[in-house]
Amino acid sequence: MSRGKSAPRRVIEPDPLYHSEIIAKFINFVMERGKKTVAQKIVYGALSLLEEKRKEPPLKLFEEAVEKLKPSVEVRSRRVGGANYQVPMPVPPGRQNALAFRWLTAAARTRKGKSMVDRLASELSDILDGVGAAMKKKEDVNRMAEANRAFAHFARFRSTKKKS
Repeated sequence: MSRGKSAPRRVIEPDPLYHSEIIAKFINFVMERGKKTVAQKIVYGALSLLEEKRKEPPLKLFEEAVEKLKPSVEVRSRRVGGANYQVPMPVPPGRQNALAFRWLTAAARTRKGKSMVDRLASELSDILDGVGAAMKKKEDVNRMAEANRAFAHFARFRSTKKKS
């Protein structure tokens, strides 16, 4: 029930180096205080470190890491009959990317290390190995959804009362 029109989707230009929309979107996630060139240096630096370490194309490695990190289900709070339930719901594709990027950047920022380039590269490497703080976050979300599977029927629940 929204008022008026929803905002139009913005078209994101592909990044200059890899010509990839997903990397351009990730650069925007890494960016702080509008400093896009700094964010680009961080992301490109991390990808080149990853390429040296893994001996594979960085774009392929990045897409593989993001794919591994995307959540398929999440829990959302739902009020039913005076009680709040954590209801597992499927995650829409746009939100999957946003959550994966958010977890990746947060994990890289909290990591102990020298520069953000090193921290991001090692977090990406850890994701490809199936470990790391970002993967733990994904597993925690999946575990919460699994634990609350009994409330999944509330996901489709809508009030049948007529509004007068």
